[in-house]
Amino acid sequence: MADWTVWILLMCTALIGQESTAQDCGIAPLNTRIVGGDNATAGSWPWQVSVHFTVSGRSFHICGGTLISDQWVLTAAHCILTNITSHWRLYFGRETQRGPNVNEVNRTVSQIIVHPNYNNSLLNNDIALMKLSTPVNFSDYIRPVCLASNTSEFHNSTPCWSTGWGFIGMNESLPESLPLQEIQIPVIGRKQCACSYLISPLANITDQMICAGQDNRRVCFGDSGGPLQCKQGSKWIQAGITSFGLGCATSGIPEVFARVSEFQNWIMDQVTGANVSFVTFSSSGTDQDDSFTCRSTSTEAPQTTTSSAVATEFAFVVITVIFMQHI
Repeated sequence: MADWTVWILLMCTALIGQESTAQDCGIAPLNTRIVGGDNATAGSWPWQVSVHFTVSGRSFHICGGTLISDQWVLTAAHCILTNITSHWRLYFGRETQRGPNVNEVNRTVSQIIVHPNYNNSLLNNDIALMKLSTPVNFSDYIRPVCLASNTSEFHNSTPCWSTGWGFIGMNESLPESLPLQEIQIPVIGRKQCACSYLISPLANITDQMICAGQDNRRVCFGDSGGPLQCKQGSKWIQAGITSFGLGCATSGIPEVFARVSEFQNWIMDQVTGANVSFVTFSSSGTDQDDSFTCRSTSTEAPQTTTSSAVATEFAFVVITVIFMQHI
């Protein structure tokens, strides 16, 4: 009898351990990349979501997102063209926009929550949540990311990665046959980032934002809503949500992301009961941004292209499709 008790306990322990592994956030078993590269291999970023807007039977990838539990997706508020849930379909485990995507599943949306203090002019609080109609099952290709907790610190030059299916240049869209794109970019401190944006009257870098970027390695249209993710130990932690920038290749001007750690309380209030994991990202040493002094004297103002304009462009595309179908 005692032997059977021990056996049952061992089996229960094993099953609990398996469930715990399945629920672990930020683990990408198929991601072995360390540096460089543009094409992400299948399963490298298993929390990456392709957010599609559907209308008149046609579907368009317009933004990225991240899976944060089996039933919730995090994206940018400016990506939400409408709160009508029937217009949205989310794709998980996707590699290319054309396919075939053998590891892919998709879900409709039952609820959309945009941050109540989202400012669509200055793109502050650029964060939204989408609830799936039915949960997804986790696999090596579909897993949740860890979210940066409100005690996280991302020092200047922290290496992180941005991923998405967006444009690869101002006038060049990503071919649908190409896989998810990835770029490694360093965090840019708030002081330095704000200094860079003095040339634009439309940008105000707030505490709800985090910046990252590097010349010739940038995010672009269609990457909005996707993650800025940084690795700590064996876990990937989402630091930001792609929000806006000055074009796709403006030298020396970093991209701006919604700072996930600033929204821990808000997210938890919305997803009550869901298994969403916040993890503290800790940077070592002294943050170089603390001693940064802005010496910008530039008066040149480049053409400003924020991601809100991107959403407008996609809305225009959708309206055009509807119009063309009815003439």
